[in-house]
Amino acid sequence: MVPVGETPTTQREMGPSSILRGFVSLFAFSLAIAVELPNFMAIACLAQLLVAARGARKELLVFYRSHRLLLRPIWPEDTQALFAGIADEGVVRNLARAPWPYEERHARDFAERPVDPLAPRFLITRARDAAVVGGVGIDAVTGAPGVVDMGYWIARPHWGQGYATEAGAAVLTIARTLGYREVRAGHFLDNPASGRVLRKLGFEPTGRVEERFSCGRGECAPTLEYALTLTDGAGVHQRAA
Repeated sequence: MVPVGETPTTQREMGPSSILRGFVSLFAFSLAIAVELPNFMAIACLAQLLVAARGARKELLVFYRSHRLLLRPIWPEDTQALFAGIADEGVVRNLARAPWPYEERHARDFAERPVDPLAPRFLITRARDAAVVGGVGIDAVTGAPGVVDMGYWIARPHWGQGYATEAGAAVLTIARTLGYREVRAGHFLDNPASGRVLRKLGFEPTGRVEERFSCGRGECAPTLEYALTLTDGAGVHQRAA
């Protein structure tokens, strides 16, 4: 356990089986309820693996405990909770890759994707009761070393409670810890709430408006692009959304 901004502590994934994953989840949830100070991070893996053992990357897991949230890896056992949260047209239409109608098989396929610790995806859960709030993650930007793209979604019952800002701040801290120099993001023009979240996190509009295809809409829609340079202390402004 280390405060945000310091080198995280780490430990290795216990194994691929659902039983062992359950032990890891239990550990993470116990960690979440035991730590009451805000903005603490734990990365579950060995620190040496993150730096040197490139062949072992898929064995690394990242957890983040913020003030109200626990961000943890997504596993196949999360299919039902993932489906329940994202199978909402009001959520899916603001995403680029999720289809509509969103079916349980889509959630299962997403939950079963291999883990890449350098491009982590997280289930956003409420620390006090493990309720699923949404999802967030980063992906490498093709042709731009050191740059990642951030995306997120929040389930409708949890809108307007500042969870997107809090989870986004956590992911920015993780991206900085992993050595990235820039994070990009964007939102469809008819989703200004997402723009407010990005600005609270320290993102600046690039001035570019691009057409991006949305699987949920079945068509392209104009998207406002943002970027944030990860210098020390940049971004991570956690204010209620």
